[in-house]
Amino acid sequence: MTSGLHVGADGWCAGALHEPSPNFDDRADGMPIDLLVIHNISLPPGEFGGPYIADLFCNRLDCDLHPYFDQLRALKVSAHFLVRRDGAIIQFVSANQRAWHAGASRFGDRERCNDFSIGIEVEGTDFEPFEPVQYARLAELTEALCRRYALADVTGHEHVAPGRKTDPGPFFDWQRYRALVSATAPNASAALQFPKSNEC
Repeated sequence: MTSGLHVGADGWCAGALHEPSPNFDDRADGMPIDLLVIHNISLPPGEFGGPYIADLFCNRLDCDLHPYFDQLRALKVSAHFLVRRDGAIIQFVSANQRAWHAGASRFGDRERCNDFSIGIEVEGTDFEPFEPVQYARLAELTEALCRRYALADVTGHEHVAPGRKTDPGPFFDWQRYRALVSATAPNASAALQFPKSNEC
């Protein structure tokens, strides 16, 4: 089954809302794009639905609006995609480019996961379940990305930066996500390796 999402040769996904971020740079020539990194995010922490995630990624966050935002003043970050609580997908950076989402990280024997990964933020926290529609849309987005890139692995931010990061957290259901990818795109699912659990 094919979703309405389609990633073009330019790395932008038709079917997603585009809010281009300035926080990206070029990948090295010939660098394979073969890893998905799943994150969670909410701004302020535990609050959903506001404009603040997009504002952060696009360097327009008014850091005087909430006490938590004060620590974000100098931060320059982005992800390729955000899956909101209602299933809406926002894209900030072309998947052909390097978004600044994983930071200091390692996958297997490779460091600097930003170099070879696509980062997907799922609006949520470490402390409560994600919405069913988020898993469905994440699976659709994964299928669309697999049609464009030779993805081999899916992992969590907590797995590539253990001890530093905890997302997508204990409430992210890897088995549900994997099952939905298998139902949505069996060929893609067969090619992807998923974490067995939330254990690092």
